Amino acid sequence: MAAQYDTIGRGYAALRRPEARIAAPIHAALESARTVLNVGAGAGSYEPEGRAVTAIDPSARMIAQRPPSGTVVVQGHAEDLPFADDAFDGAMAVLTVHHWTDKARGVAEMRRVARGPVVILTYDPAFRDFWLFDYFPEIAALDEGQMPPMDAFGQWFGLVEIRPVPIPQDCTDGFLAAYWRRPAAYLDPHVRGTMSSFWKIGDVTAGLDRLRSDIETGEWTRRHGDLRDLDRRDCGYRLIVTR
Repeated sequence: MAAQYDTIGRGYAALRRPEARIAAPIHAALESARTVLNVGAGAGSYEPEGRAVTAIDPSARMIAQRPPSGTVVVQGHAEDLPFADDAFDGAMAVLTVHHWTDKARGVAEMRRVARGPVVILTYDPAFRDFWLFDYFPEIAALDEGQMPPMDAFGQWFGLVEIRPVPIPQDCTDGFLAAYWRRPAAYLDPHVRGTMSSFWKIGDVTAGLDRLRSDIETGEWTRRHGDLRDLDRRDCGYRLIVTR
């Protein structure tokens, strides 16, 4: 993952700005935790202010894009966290679990070092209600291969809460489904360049040509124009919370 994000991370800080309406439930789920470990922290999105945060990420390029802050930053991997048992009040991981080589071990490591809540934002690979998959079915297949199913978290953690996280139509964080109401955005190579799914599936020319044609002819609007009436929608993102 480090090598991949050394490439993807070039424009990450500009296009993957934290979305406040997503940050709010993450921070609330951390409850009163004063010391927080952010695993797969990247450029520092969603780290709560007013708490002592330690961040760990394998990519030097991602770490280099972090804004100045009081966060303690460590280069390392989720599967081998260099911290003592119960070192933190809580732990968080945002849109990163699917990149881990050993997801069960990474989750176990988070539980080991956090004596309080563990909060993970991820994607439900069983979710299919997204028009982008019509143009790029390879992404849906990729999700099935790399995203842990929701029931896996119960097996790993025991008792968990799984909460949907609706995505606002003007989401500032440019992850895969952020542009669900702005289809033309996916035609921009800079936008796609910060989405790991597009990097992994390779040549997307055919899908882009179909999407561009459907936008220009009005076919996309005919099929999905009802989305224009929504301010937010469920796009498959889920908040996993365990205490």
